[in-house]
Amino acid sequence: MKNKFLLVVMAFSLVFGVLGFWGGIKYQQSKNPRFPVRNFAGNGNFPGQNQNNFRPVSGEIISVDDKSITVKLPDGSSKIVFLTDSTVISKSDSATKEDLKAGEKISAFGTVNQDGTVVASNIQLNSVFRTGPQR
Repeated sequence: MKNKFLLVVMAFSLVFGVLGFWGGIKYQQSKNPRFPVRNFAGNGNFPGQNQNNFRPVSGEIISVDDKSITVKLPDGSSKIVFLTDSTVISKSDSATKEDLKAGEKISAFGTVNQDGTVVASNIQLNSVFRTGPQR
């Protein structure tokens, strides 16, 4: 009788242990974000980059024209960033295309084209935003 009681207690303990473990896993999954979060440092990825081909570009403006700016990246290479009529350009308050001058530090956010250029949706002037290696 004592062995039967011990066996029943062990079976209930095992069932409740498994159910508790499974419940804990489900609870933790409900607390995690639904999208992968990547680290800015190290790989230069922006959250959601692979899904939307979205990547920040940070560096110093080396040339400007009406439709684009060329940015010198921290690794010495450069990236062309195209401007559109809907590109938002800002600093501590709103800014315009005329505020984009060679020597300014910027961070541009937009979609990467197949040739490596970027169509900017947002440009931050005097930015201290840092990313990892630019590709």
